[in-house]
Amino acid sequence: MPVTPLPPLDDFDLAILKHLQRDNTMALRMIGEQVNLSTAAVQRRIKRMEQSGTISANTAVVSQEAVGKPITILVEVHAERTHIEDLDVLKTQMSIPQVQQCYYVTGDADFMLVIVVETMKAYESLARQLFYENRNIKWFRSIVVMDRVKVSLDVPLS
Repeated sequence: MPVTPLPPLDDFDLAILKHLQRDNTMALRMIGEQVNLSTAAVQRRIKRMEQSGTISANTAVVSQEAVGKPITILVEVHAERTHIEDLDVLKTQMSIPQVQQCYYVTGDADFMLVIVVETMKAYESLARQLFYENRNIKWFRSIVVMDRVKVSLDVPLS
């Protein structure tokens, strides 16, 4: 299935996106003042970028500590079988709420996961469910994060 290209972004769109990536609750009037557009023009552009998929979500970034999940674990996963059907099943299995991020990658690993948990005991239980009991997992390696130095979903904009 061909991928539909996203519409080109002009300097106004990029300026709006920079503001929204910092704070998507910023008043449209204030964004308009910052980028020299009317509030209505800013609103139309944001709506267009949402409809086209340029803006894929509006979400809150939640403190892991505040919700009792202070431990971040990176997991490198190696599949036993990598036929497309097997990979599709693994993608579904890895897309559970306990997995914060899942990437299908090139190189030695097949997947890289970011998991946040409340305790190592909780991770042990999750690892049993996701990896040990899964016949298509050849092996996995867990890396416990000591300090989240930089965490961001911001896309660098030129």
